[in-house]
Amino acid sequence: MASSSITSSRSSNSSWTAKQNKQFEDALAYFDKETPDRWQNIARAVGGKSAEEVKRHYEILVKDIMQIESDKVPLPSYPSYRAGGGNSRAIYNGQR
Repeated sequence: MASSSITSSRSSNSSWTAKQNKQFEDALAYFDKETPDRWQNIARAVGGKSAEEVKRHYEILVKDIMQIESDKVPLPSYPSYRAGGGNSRAIYNGQR
């Protein structure tokens, strides 16, 4: 259930570009909770987003972090890696 809420929160934020997300993160660090008109300042720093949009983006981020930290989000499944086995050695030596 937790992973579906994260998926839906990501899809609702799909209109955020990587550049906007970086600007958002930088602005969050610069404009702390004590800053007057924090959300308006962050929206101006991001560009193309309203104060309500950046506030909602922040709320979703906080919710996602809380779910991750409380182990409600399953870890991704990565393929296992065997050191020194198979072709991995040849690739690291620059061979194919």
